[in-house]
Amino acid sequence: MVALLTSACSMQQATCGGGEYPVLAVGSAGSACVPDGEEPPKGYARYPEGKVPEHEGDKWDTYWNTRTLDEKGETIELPDEN
Repeated sequence: MVALLTSACSMQQATCGGGEYPVLAVGSAGSACVPDGEEPPKGYARYPEGKVPEHEGDKWDTYWNTRTLDEKGETIELPDEN
C-alpha cells in the first residue's frame, strides 16, 4: 500500500522544475517559473508566503486560478472570462 501512495504522489506534475520557483502575474491571470536566486521579471511577483502552489491541481494552484495580486501586493479576484 505504501508503494501505491508513493506512486500517486509522483504522478502529480510539479509547478516548476528543479532549481526554479513559481511566480504570479500581477494584475492578470498567469504564472511562470524563475531560476532560483533570480528575482521575478517585471510584471510578476512571488506568491505570498504559505500560499505557493507546488503541484498542478493542488490547493494553492486551484486557489490562484481565480485570484492574483495587484500592484500593492493585495490579493484580488480575477474577473470572469464570460
